Amino acid sequence: IPAHVTETRKYFTASVFNPKTISGNANFQVADPDGLQFGLISSSMFMTWQRTVGGRIKSDLRFSSTVTWNTFPVPELSKQDQAAIIDGGKAVLEARAKYPNRSLADHYQPLAMDPDLLKAHDKLDRAVDKAFGAPRKLTNEKQRQELLFQNYVRLTQE
Repeated sequence: IPAHVTETRKYFTASVFNPKTISGNANFQVADPDGLQFGLISSSMFMTWQRTVGGRIKSDLRFSSTVTWNTFPVPELSKQDQAAIIDGGKAVLEARAKYPNRSLADHYQPLAMDPDLLKAHDKLDRAVDKAFGAPRKLTNEKQRQELLFQNYVRLTQE
């Protein structure tokens, strides 16, 4: 999980590495044997949370495990929701793998994203939005903020 991403990114540019990879100070790691965490952090729902409550360095987004990740109000996920999010995350990785010579920066150029990658993120967003309680795929940040804060209030009052 990168510590910083440019403010122009539509999605957080997390990646998957093998367990022997050593993480430096410009990124974070999370144990993720099934890909659920990757799916969550790669979603528009997480990016909305990051933009809303996360830190900044200049105008770029600054990830924090304590402020952003640990407060991300993920509801209790059914096995079906988990599977859909994991499948959506795998679709994102498969779309990226079609162009192995592209860096994450290349993959996520705001006006030049590959249609297959956009389609994969759309699939992932549908799964995450549904898991968070949306009746359909949400279409903007305000809708996601409303749902996120409803979940946050519910989870912190329990």
